[in-house]
Amino acid sequence: MPFKFRPVDESLFKTEPCITRYPETILSRKDVPYRSALTFNAGVLKRENGEYVMIFRNDIGDYDKQILEGTNLGLAFSSDGIHWKVENEPCFAMRDDEIMRVYDPRITEIDGKYVMCFAVDTKHGVCGGMATTKDLKNFEVKSISVPENRNMVLFPEKINGKYVRLERPMPVYSRGGHVFDIWLSESPDLVYWGNSKLVMGVEDVPYCNDKIGPGAPPIKTDKGWLIIFHSVDVDPNRGKNGWEAAWKKRYVIGIALWIWKIPPR
Repeated sequence: MPFKFRPVDESLFKTEPCITRYPETILSRKDVPYRSALTFNAGVLKRENGEYVMIFRNDIGDYDKQILEGTNLGLAFSSDGIHWKVENEPCFAMRDDEIMRVYDPRITEIDGKYVMCFAVDTKHGVCGGMATTKDLKNFEVKSISVPENRNMVLFPEKINGKYVRLERPMPVYSRGGHVFDIWLSESPDLVYWGNSKLVMGVEDVPYCNDKIGPGAPPIKTDKGWLIIFHSVDVDPNRGKNGWEAAWKKRYVIGIALWIWKIPPR
């Protein structure tokens, strides 16, 4: 059946969904044993033994002068998801004549291996990359998409025998401005991707007027596949926030559900 996600109706749940934000920083540049100016936009998964794994974006540069020199990905482990121990070296980086940096990792465990999705800044635009690893130290890059595509997350199991990922293309000739939507693609081997289709548009999210994108690998529930996504709305009256002289965007978390019907036997 065709995929189509829709924002979640709370009536589908026996109890109201609740997200509690931990009140303190769980990982900062001061926790990283190598050069670090900023740590953020991490991918996290929980292993079967209860241990948490985090791959995080590590920006290199001068924090006080707001100078960015480069980016790599760091690896950390935790027993409770709050207190983290960072490995002594970055776990992944890419840079050559074409690729300037990789960032914003997302990680899924499937078929006895870890699959990491990440964004890639190239001289021709931003792309989406995918790499596999069994030890979280040695990565094999399986594919780099064409520009402009990013925010990729992989489903934690195959669907109809295929790997499936969500992604967020960013076409310059889009539907106007930053109207970017969530798409889905399939692959037999993590290398070749196709059969792409739109699964959720900006107009499907009542609190969005700018763009949406996948945030974490989908979660399988007895109601269907649950996805966590980010949604952006722009308000010209917003002002300064952080380093920027003015920041008009607001990022919020949304959840959506793909509901499937089990065919009769």
